[in-house]
Amino acid sequence: MRQIAFREALREALSEEMRRDDRVFLMGEEVAEYNGAYKVSQGMLDEFGPKRVIDTPISELGFTAIGVGAAQNGLRPVLEFMTWNFANLALDQILNTASKMLAMSGGQISCPIVFRGPSGSAGQLGAQHSTAYESYYANIPGLKVVSPSNGYDAKGLLKQAIRYEEDPVIFMESEVMYGDKMEIPEEEYYIELGKAAVKKEGKDVTIVSYNKMVKVALGAAAELEKEQISAEVIDLRTIRPLDWKTILLSVMKTNRLVIVEEQWPFASISSEIAYNIQKEGFDYLDAPIRRITSADAPLHYAANLVAAAMPSVERTVKLVKEVMYLNK
Repeated sequence: MRQIAFREALREALSEEMRRDDRVFLMGEEVAEYNGAYKVSQGMLDEFGPKRVIDTPISELGFTAIGVGAAQNGLRPVLEFMTWNFANLALDQILNTASKMLAMSGGQISCPIVFRGPSGSAGQLGAQHSTAYESYYANIPGLKVVSPSNGYDAKGLLKQAIRYEEDPVIFMESEVMYGDKMEIPEEEYYIELGKAAVKKEGKDVTIVSYNKMVKVALGAAAELEKEQISAEVIDLRTIRPLDWKTILLSVMKTNRLVIVEEQWPFASISSEIAYNIQKEGFDYLDAPIRRITSADAPLHYAANLVAAAMPSVERTVKLVKEVMYLNK
């Protein structure tokens, strides 16, 4: 085991798969000469050369079309978006071509491509650079959506996506987590998509989250522990396919569910989770399912408004106490 940063875990995943399979290549803005906007691809141009680590023009629609076409012709591209906010410009290729081609071709043409980059708020970047996109892409049949909370999971999930997935994979990171460090094993490993992880076991309430909001969930669990409230924390890791059965098993034990996410509230991931759990586990619930999302508004620049709009440990603790009927 060694301690490395989130960005290094992603780099290892990319490099290991590129060494294993010469069909894998990386393409995006500033991924080569500049070593990546977030230094995920640092040193990769020197190792793999300009034919496999490719700088593109600032044209998301253009280089996404090239990547989708390459995937449909036998290669396994990884496309980096500087932020998923910029991928809006490439949505036609992702939605109308990558996600639909297997169905439209009667199963003859697959599209094994990974689209990756940071999603959600990174602090004071303004409304146009701060949208969380998991629910957008999870609403598209034909795509798989991954949103890891730590470097260990990110490496295993990215390797799985590059090597084994024949469907397009949307891989959403967090700009504020690239420097986070954790223990990563020396040996090679893969993490199957569609499997949530129980990050902390508990018996009184289930808290579900993903991406950087898992830190909020774990922080709330630590605060609740001081008051003898035992919270189980589940990290979804993969948004589509959604492992709601792991959540259901937890709720069967705790009888209460709180969901913490960065999405806007309308038609969010928590909406889908709440539907499935009330449908399959209604008899196990001792309180209504509750959730914390970001504010139903564009994220403003001012620091105090960012703090007010985003989920927090304090709000999560308060909501858990509400579902346990402890708040007077």
